Amino acid sequence: MKRKVLLAAAALLISGAAYAQTSAPAADAASSAASLKYLAAALAVGLACIAGGIAVGKIGAAAMGAMSENPELSGKALPYVGLAEGICLWGFLVALFILLI
Repeated sequence: MKRKVLLAAAALLISGAAYAQTSAPAADAASSAASLKYLAAALAVGLACIAGGIAVGKIGAAAMGAMSENPELSGKALPYVGLAEGICLWGFLVALFILLI
């Protein structure tokens, strides 16, 4: 799993380097800052959603295993899945704050 994530990150960095500009004119400094803002917002949402997906996968599997042995645990296990999904919402909020500032 970690190897696949590292390979995907390396492919993203290599493909980004292929399209990078060698030098930017001084007039494009504002557009460069704006593009960094969009990149930061995309990273905030993307990383939060990846982390939320991993957390929901692990917590959901553990909750289903616990509920298979004791069905009364469903009320106690499902809120933890909701908390893990909240990670994605926080990433979205951070991205909105980045774009509005």
